[in-house]
Amino acid sequence: MPYVVVAYDIPDDGRRLRVARALWGMIDRVQKSVFEGELEDPHLERLEERIRRLVRAGEDQVRIYLLCAACRRRIRSIGRSIPMEDPEVWIV
Repeated sequence: MPYVVVAYDIPDDGRRLRVARALWGMIDRVQKSVFEGELEDPHLERLEERIRRLVRAGEDQVRIYLLCAACRRRIRSIGRSIPMEDPEVWIV
């Protein structure tokens, strides 16, 4: 199963939130605009297509990195982790 890192730079608050919500629950949020985790190929393909529909190519940038097992073992993290809160959810 591929290990995926998704990083994005989206200036519009609404689109940025929609992309974050698309990623939320599929992989882990590790920074405000970076998610990572394992995704099976069919889920990754659906996620890519969903992100393509959400972003504006001329304004936004989303980068998706696929890491092999050897590369994943070489990930280094410096500093504290950022606790991420769940997106605002209203239950009616």
